[in-house]
Amino acid sequence: MRDVIQKMLQAEAEAKRLVAQAEAEAERVRAEGRRQAQQVLEESRQSSRAEAEALVTAANREAEQQKAQRLAQAAEEIEAEMRLDPEVRAAGVEAVVRAVCGRT
Repeated sequence: MRDVIQKMLQAEAEAKRLVAQAEAEAERVRAEGRRQAQQVLEESRQSSRAEAEALVTAANREAEQQKAQRLAQAAEEIEAEMRLDPEVRAAGVEAVVRAVCGRT
């Protein structure tokens, strides 16, 4: 009987040791899982940040190009409006010559 009780106590102690060992292993696995999840999250954040910066840079570049195009177009329109037709220019020259020569 004593042997049976001693074997039961040994089995119980072994079971407790195995449970403790399993709990320690489970905690190690959970900790590793948390570490890997944190690493993936950080990599994702860095990737998202880099992608956002690239998008902002591209948008700024596009805005600058559009601005330059609009300025060039506005300059062309202003220059076109300021050009005088040959007839208007000739009439202006004639008016200046008359004014200078004293003929009205």
